[in-house]
Amino acid sequence: MATRGNVYVIDDDEAMRDSLHFLLDSADFEVSVFETAQKFLDHLSTTEFGCVVSDVRMPGIDGVELLKRLKVSRASLAVIIMTGHGDVPLAVEAMKLGAVDFLEKPFEDCRLVAMIDAALRQAEAGARDEAMTQDIAARVAALSQRERQVMEGLVAGLSNKMIARDYNISPRTIEVYRANMMTKMQASSLSELVRLAMRAGALKD
Repeated sequence: MATRGNVYVIDDDEAMRDSLHFLLDSADFEVSVFETAQKFLDHLSTTEFGCVVSDVRMPGIDGVELLKRLKVSRASLAVIIMTGHGDVPLAVEAMKLGAVDFLEKPFEDCRLVAMIDAALRQAEAGARDEAMTQDIAARVAALSQRERQVMEGLVAGLSNKMIARDYNISPRTIEVYRANMMTKMQASSLSELVRLAMRAGALKD
């Protein structure tokens, strides 16, 4: 039973696909192979988290264009690009578009396996980070307008009395808004609230 993660191999060379399938399956990865990037993209909506290992030069959609499309779709997949001799400029462009790494052919089997393991760990950490940011942003979005104003006042260093004066309401009312806001933000302290607001990009310039 595969335990190391999902790997999606994209290469128009049948012999390379078969070789990589055998190697990665033997290394306990769950492997799917595709002869074109388009066929992979056709299944993207049902694709589970994993690592894409794609050749950079392919007919139709090449590795660089594949990365551009994955970026647009915001797919949380690690991508390793395989390159031939002389394709380093393309590989550099691929990394600028979000590829985790690139590997020049021919390569040692153990190097690819280690690279996939590292790419999966990095992508998992990134996916958790993104999920946490989205969760915090959702907490901010759930605040009422007044609760949002109180939060912005607090992280700007204002006291309850100062916030109350700004909005011409009583400090006691601000305390109620503050308590509700802290509950919705799941913040136990002012310092934690500041960190959450920064993470969500909710602080004013």
